[in-house]
Amino acid sequence: MSETGFITIDGVNLEYCRIGTSAADSPALLFLHEGLGCVSLWKDFPARLAERTGLGALVYSRAGYGRSDPVSLPRPVRFMHDEADVLEKLMSEMNIGEAVLVGHSDGASISLIYAGGTNCAKVKALLLEAPHVFTEPSGLASIAKITGAYRTTGLRNRLAKHHGANTDIAFRGWNDVWLDPSFKSWNIEEFLPAIIAPTLLIQGDDDEYGTLRQLEAIARQVKGPLETLCIPACGHSPHREHPDVTLEAMAAFIRRYVSA
Repeated sequence: MSETGFITIDGVNLEYCRIGTSAADSPALLFLHEGLGCVSLWKDFPARLAERTGLGALVYSRAGYGRSDPVSLPRPVRFMHDEADVLEKLMSEMNIGEAVLVGHSDGASISLIYAGGTNCAKVKALLLEAPHVFTEPSGLASIAKITGAYRTTGLRNRLAKHHGANTDIAFRGWNDVWLDPSFKSWNIEEFLPAIIAPTLLIQGDDDEYGTLRQLEAIARQVKGPLETLCIPACGHSPHREHPDVTLEAMAAFIRRYVSA
């Protein structure tokens, strides 16, 4: 069973999809997408994880993505901090008291900011794909490279199937801020020592946007139980490139650390 619709946060309409329901004493799976993602780009992965774990799930598109309202550009360098504030309001409006945050890329970083903030007790676990806590020259080079691909290949048309009128906003809102010279000093490691929730880190060994230094920094500083999985022959999106491996790792982690 699923429900789709829009929720208004600070006057902005955000697209969401709610899948099933959690028991009264169980957390919900809350999915936070990548820098070019949205509800539809998760495809059936949230539903499959919800089915495997018995937990309800909420998937949403941040402002400027999918069918959510557009945003003004350029995004500020602290946009992920701002999105962590939106996440808190979203959970309140959707009556989610506790959550297992499933974050991918930028969504994983937003999850870390939230979990290391003042509302950390609401986070029962973190399932993070390709998280980043600081910038790396190789990752920035890959982001610069995709700028040309957006103009000269079919990338824009592929994104338009999911973002519609938000396509250019979604791309530029991600691409431009990461390539802003002031973003080179972006770092969210200050939030890591406050994280006590069990954390699963998943990364492809061919990830073009981040190295294993990201996972090492997180593992070194968080205080809760932590497990890592590096998937061979996998790039930046484990749940799309190796969905079964990613699904099993997340479901097993939830069985170990979260009561369904």
